[in-house]
Amino acid sequence: MVDDEAQIRTMLTQMLEQEGYAVQTAENGEEGLALVAREAFDLVITDMIMPVKDGLKFIMELVRDYPTLKILAISGGGAIKAERYLTMAGYLGDIATLEKPFKRDVLLDLVRKQIAPE
Repeated sequence: MVDDEAQIRTMLTQMLEQEGYAVQTAENGEEGLALVAREAFDLVITDMIMPVKDGLKFIMELVRDYPTLKILAISGGGAIKAERYLTMAGYLGDIATLEKPFKRDVLLDLVRKQIAPE
């Protein structure tokens, strides 16, 4: 889970851990890349608008270096801005997208779909 907002990281971590998922967090795309380089993950959930390395750059590097890694891009930041960022993320590959704010069940359903065996 990569998001610059500590509250969002905490909330999503709690939601996912309650469902039995193991979660690690990072504050930006640069930290996220370091995590992914150290260990294997089934799914990366990333915010799009972050300092240091934003979600778009982060996703571009993930797609290039880890082409089979599942990605869920999330964004708020105003309806038009969020929609544009999520649309751009979708152009980078098979990336699931979700606009903030979202309901718990919607997030968990997307997570299950992303990591379900094909």
